[in-house]
Amino acid sequence: MILRLFIVAMSMTLIAAPAAATTLKIATIAPEGSAWMRDMREVARQVEEGTEGRVRFKFYPGGVMGNDRTVLRKIRAGQLQGGAFTSGALAQIDPDIVLYGIPLLFRSYDEVDYVRERVDPAIIAGLEEKGFVALAITDGGFAYVMSQRPLRRVDDLRDARIWSRESDPMSETAFEIAGVSPVKLPLSDVYTALQTGLIDTVTAPPMAAIALQWHTKVRYLTDVPLTYLTGVFAIDARAFRKLRPDDQTLVRETVREAAKRQDAEGRRGEQNARQALRDQGITFVTAATPAEEERWRDIMRRALVVLRQKHIYSDERIEEIERYLEEFRSRTREGSDG
Repeated sequence: MILRLFIVAMSMTLIAAPAAATTLKIATIAPEGSAWMRDMREVARQVEEGTEGRVRFKFYPGGVMGNDRTVLRKIRAGQLQGGAFTSGALAQIDPDIVLYGIPLLFRSYDEVDYVRERVDPAIIAGLEEKGFVALAITDGGFAYVMSQRPLRRVDDLRDARIWSRESDPMSETAFEIAGVSPVKLPLSDVYTALQTGLIDTVTAPPMAAIALQWHTKVRYLTDVPLTYLTGVFAIDARAFRKLRPDDQTLVRETVREAAKRQDAEGRRGEQNARQALRDQGITFVTAATPAEEERWRDIMRRALVVLRQKHIYSDERIEEIERYLEEFRSRTREGSDG
């Protein structure tokens, strides 16, 4: 009898004991006080409240945990559980994550939205198979070529000192086909390189160019959306799967809703940033002729053929993106004809 009472008492104690809280440590280059951090602090509050304290976020903003490569290493070691990354940073995990950034792929946000609605689930699933749960793929906006001299023809690029990111097979292949020799630098060195004249041409979204002060070192913007950028808020799958299923769902939904708000605000901000660049005296130029713009697109089509031959990216995913893009454009043409 005494043993039975002891067992019952212990069982009641275990039932009554609250579940231990799980703290997800997240690194980001976004500085404290930025819009992203404000939104994520609110996400953290909602998640902690909605899970009754079972799940908490601890953020390390401002790049204090190091660059993307360092953050990924710390995640593998269990020191961190996740981070806010550029899509390129996760290409070493799953190369398909950068496919939305194929240069000259998209021409408008309508195209982006149509394709992403249909392809995001497959991209997210592919990343999860490699060990990372993408809570949100966020909108980084369109990047444009900004330069000291007007660039309106493919041949103009050959005389430019163009910055290129390190370890970027897409850009490397396209530049090679165009006959351009870029200057490869880490992001942190770009402003100094612009100051010294090591480079005179960069590619960036208008908001980023202003935030990084690159716009103070250029005079022209070629007004053709060169590439669409994305970011990824990703959590180590091992850590995420330790959460209760209902808590996983709450975390996913809360982050996703915050990301939607951020995307909408970012697109509004892009328009304001474009106007701010004009107000700063930057001249917007276009391709010299429609045929010249088509030359740029042809270079990227040829680059994509080369990349597919190297089997860096999934043929299935590339074909899926191209199919939905053509589907959207076909419907748009039919609508305009009607």
